[in-house]
Amino acid sequence: MSILVLADLHEGQLAGMTGHVMAAARAIGGNIDVLVAGEAVQPAAEQAAKLDGVSRVRVADNAAYAHQLAEPIGALLVALADDYTHVLASTSTTGKNVLPRLAALKNVGQISDIIAVEAADTFKRPIYAGNAVATVQSADALKVITVRPSAFDAVAERAEAAAGIEAVDLVADNRQSQFVSEELAQSDRPELGGASVIVSGGRGMGNGDNFRLLNGVADKLGAAVGASRAAVDAGFVPNDMQVGQTGKIVAPELYIAVGISGAIQHLAGMKDSRVIVAINQDEDAPIFQVADYGLVGDLFEVLPELESKL
Repeated sequence: MSILVLADLHEGQLAGMTGHVMAAARAIGGNIDVLVAGEAVQPAAEQAAKLDGVSRVRVADNAAYAHQLAEPIGALLVALADDYTHVLASTSTTGKNVLPRLAALKNVGQISDIIAVEAADTFKRPIYAGNAVATVQSADALKVITVRPSAFDAVAERAEAAAGIEAVDLVADNRQSQFVSEELAQSDRPELGGASVIVSGGRGMGNGDNFRLLNGVADKLGAAVGASRAAVDAGFVPNDMQVGQTGKIVAPELYIAVGISGAIQHLAGMKDSRVIVAINQDEDAPIFQVADYGLVGDLFEVLPELESKL
């Protein structure tokens, strides 16, 4: 078996979730190549070469791949896919954008959001907002798979790069799309998808200004700040902070839910957290059913006191 992992990039650097996808690839077994596609991505390629288990890093460094648009990356993967039995990517924006295109162009099914590897052709994935787990077996010659990063521990990094780095000269001819612009939220806090501690607020925060109450606790804990869909839909915070089935799937060491009732869509995105702390004035809120620690009280009183104790 031969596996190709599409690397996630962030500002030209290798994103941490690539190490989690590598863990899923190692569970499948076989030779594992990592594809680093973008512009000026040599530093990311060198980082990828240090991931434990990587046999080879293939680098497509060209302006055509600068923003990892689905059309050029999809065409690149189609050109490379015949050399592999499996193509893996994370369930990040890039993975969910590119791999369905690859699957369609190769006329194979996609297995999405796997959380476990049973065999080289058999995988587990959550369905019904995480309330059930399906075991899926694929007979396709090429398995196209997205991986839930939080379900796999990232592989270690080697002290020195042991994997070879090889250039891919293929340049996709993309006439279907073009990059226009992007707006990036700037923050000194950890990225939500990879944070080890997350403090999230819900509709109980009342308004967007009150979300500042979370900042003090988050700063003390070195945490990322998230939100429920209800808070996002109410316009309290931008949607890149959303945790849940239709937002980011997270599994930090510590998740603090403040003013979040615990709708099933939110629980699907955070219930795999190692320790869950819930703060809510409604003692019957569903969030308490999954919480390891629960505090019934007024969040506007609890948060300042919690911050003072940290």
